[in-house]
Amino acid sequence: MKRTGPTNPVLQGLIHELKKNSSEQSVSLWKRVAVDLERPSRQRRAVNLSRINRFAKENEVIVVPGKVLGTGTLSQKLTIAAYQFSKGAKEKIEQSGSIAVSLTDLSKGNPKGKGIRIMG
Repeated sequence: MKRTGPTNPVLQGLIHELKKNSSEQSVSLWKRVAVDLERPSRQRRAVNLSRINRFAKENEVIVVPGKVLGTGTLSQKLTIAAYQFSKGAKEKIEQSGSIAVSLTDLSKGNPKGKGIRIMG
């Protein structure tokens, strides 16, 4: 049986938009994020806040092509973009003074992908 990819229409739209943005801007970052999102949901990345805090630097822009989970704390100000955030993760991100944004907003705000780091 042939794998069909995600059936969620919102996710399909996001993947299509990221691929289109990648080809228009000649930026491979957005294509890589789109390919990661095409994986089955059990193989998508899930990253805890503790891991983000350990490896990220102050004021960095982090992209998680999957879900951000709320285990751990953030001790620095970051901009975190992901497909999904757990409820606890979103609360902890806002408490630390960091910003949680959707992948769509980040790709529109930074189409060239400058200064972005993929984590997961």
